[in-house]
Amino acid sequence: MPNKTQAMPRKILVTSALPYANGSIHLGHLVEYIQTDIWVRFQKMQGNECHYVCADDTHGTPIMLRAEKEGITPEQLIDRVWHEHKADFDGFHVEFDHYGSTNSSETKEFAQEIYRRLKAADLIEVRSIEQFYDPVKNLFLPDRFIKGECPKCHAKDQYGDNCEACGTTYAPTELINPYSAVSGAQPERRNSDHYFFKLSDKRCQQFLREWTRSETLQPEAANKMQEWLGAEDENKLSDWDISRDAPYFGFEIPDAPGKYFYVWLDAPVGYMGSFKQFCSLPSPAGGKGSGGEGALNFDEFWKPDSNTELYHFIGKDILYFHALFWPAMLQHAGFRTPTKLFAHGFLTVNGEKMSKSRGTFITADSYLKQGLNPEYLRYYYAAKLNGTMEDIDLSLEDFVARVNSDLVGKYINIASRTAGFITKHFNGEINYDQVDNLPVFLQNDESLRQEVGKLYEAREYAQVIRRIMKRADELNVGFDTLKPWVLAKDPNNHLLLQQRCSLILHEFKVISVLLAPILPVLTERIAKEFFGLGRKFVWDDAIKITERINPYEHLMTRVDQKQIDAMIEANKETLVPPPSPVRHAEAQQHQIHPPPNPLSPKGGEAVEILASGGTSTVPHFAKGGRGGISPVAETISIDDFSKVDLRVAKIVNAEHVEGAEKLLKLTLDIGEEKPRTVFAGIKSVYDPEKLKGRMTVMVANLAPRKMKFGLSEGMVLAASGETPGLFILSPDDGAQPGMRIK
Repeated sequence: MPNKTQAMPRKILVTSALPYANGSIHLGHLVEYIQTDIWVRFQKMQGNECHYVCADDTHGTPIMLRAEKEGITPEQLIDRVWHEHKADFDGFHVEFDHYGSTNSSETKEFAQEIYRRLKAADLIEVRSIEQFYDPVKNLFLPDRFIKGECPKCHAKDQYGDNCEACGTTYAPTELINPYSAVSGAQPERRNSDHYFFKLSDKRCQQFLREWTRSETLQPEAANKMQEWLGAEDENKLSDWDISRDAPYFGFEIPDAPGKYFYVWLDAPVGYMGSFKQFCSLPSPAGGKGSGGEGALNFDEFWKPDSNTELYHFIGKDILYFHALFWPAMLQHAGFRTPTKLFAHGFLTVNGEKMSKSRGTFITADSYLKQGLNPEYLRYYYAAKLNGTMEDIDLSLEDFVARVNSDLVGKYINIASRTAGFITKHFNGEINYDQVDNLPVFLQNDESLRQEVGKLYEAREYAQVIRRIMKRADELNVGFDTLKPWVLAKDPNNHLLLQQRCSLILHEFKVISVLLAPILPVLTERIAKEFFGLGRKFVWDDAIKITERINPYEHLMTRVDQKQIDAMIEANKETLVPPPSPVRHAEAQQHQIHPPPNPLSPKGGEAVEILASGGTSTVPHFAKGGRGGISPVAETISIDDFSKVDLRVAKIVNAEHVEGAEKLLKLTLDIGEEKPRTVFAGIKSVYDPEKLKGRMTVMVANLAPRKMKFGLSEGMVLAASGETPGLFILSPDDGAQPGMRIK
């Protein structure tokens, strides 16, 4: 991969997953778009040619049915939602170079061309399949529009592809007493010809085995792909059903009247369609290139031998489509494949799934309407995000504390209390030429810039924040040690006052430059108004001498807890959010069912201690058991509690235990000379590969227990409830192995 030391700027195309045009943007969605926007802004600040495109995903049965319910056309619906989505993204300073729609002539052209090329390569096959048909609505039903009784656990009202109660996956025809979720009618079984992309073909299998091992994916994603692909002598991939029957809102398949492309075929093609639209824009919006007068060259970014870079930022819930179907389509249709896929985890709010009843299913619009600064959220997400697929939590209490402490109490505080001495006594002139250790400071600036740049490139934003806030702490300590209010009283100390305050303000500029990808609006104001640059920061400003400042004006206010409370109240509804974590209702409507995500268990709220395959439940404080929570246990004293030694533990290794149905063997580092071994009954919900490196909490002073598998030297903590699912506990960022929990 090119790096920043090369003379020629990199040419980069970046996309985010396309939001479905059937609902509002919420704070969970924004994790991805903020993560991507930060990375793109960093690339542009360095002078790289970086283009960020996205689009609304607009096709499928859900769109058609919603439009029908509202008495409008699908085109009217998606146009309205497009403007709502674009306004939300603009509100959070997500700066797309182009934001389009999959319902475009460009996307249709590419989808049909890819299909024709796959067909010419003998990778399309037509076969008859049996499906459920709604005789009232006169349409074939997607799996998620069929409900019935689970054939395994007999839970009622389960969807047609998997049971939310027991986690079993099945075909919709296996449901007991099925009914249409659209009309309530009993569906009929009918046969229809469907078009399949032959993923089982040896060419696709071999390509995907090589491609998924090519460091295009994060290690945990690559491991999951190998699990789904199977061993070299296996052929675990089934052919992919890429067609749907009329009535359907989408693109008709060429030479197949009444047959439409399944939405997941043309959705990723929307990346190409949106970029093609962008390439057609006149200069300067279209950028530089050789595709016409001032326009970008589409082929330069999508031809098979392209030297440009292509990055997709996606959620881990759609990794299957982007790491298997999409690259196979591109490869065998004669287009380039992505340079990298960057998958991120899900968002929880206050440690739980977003909930409308609790008011934590928070829309982007409702956040903005409370007058909350969007850069608060950008900063908070950055402080949580890294380059892995780990889930992150938005703790609203921590959100208020962190923003007020870091942004206002540390960062802005540097300028607000230092600037007055320079403007009052020295007319805003910066002077630190005679500071003895100036070369050391400037060298430290360059070292910090390089370090932070590498972290941005690797999407390790949490480390970026920690490194910058460490420098902010040092500057605040330096200010307190300097005591400029004392120096200002003696004219003989004014040169020292000017030099030292100048140095502090120069360093404030340095960290402002480094924060610019995260806080673009605030730092642009600092660049233009406070430092008088007349432009936004570029990356090299971090190592340029600062010459003067303008009078300081208020830059940021603290978060008011009342705003958070009002936002929660505004989002409270009696409705329960849809149980499926997928991006839209049809995301599981395909013939290949990936295994349930082991890092996304569904469950309750009790705290559970696990070891040796057994469990003992310590109920959550909830009398009467809201949501199935059991009553609180008998009261204990603080002395009783202090007997339990809880420690932060790092999971050094995790592995299956031969012959054990429930257990995983965990190797835990709690700061001792040798790590400990704990056997935990979490095999049903956690993939051991994805536990490695994770921080958790363990009972360190529990008497060791001899088992037939070995000696278990403690317990790890997890949450569970009446509904299925286990959630191991994790400490907040910054906790180190061995820290005691009090």
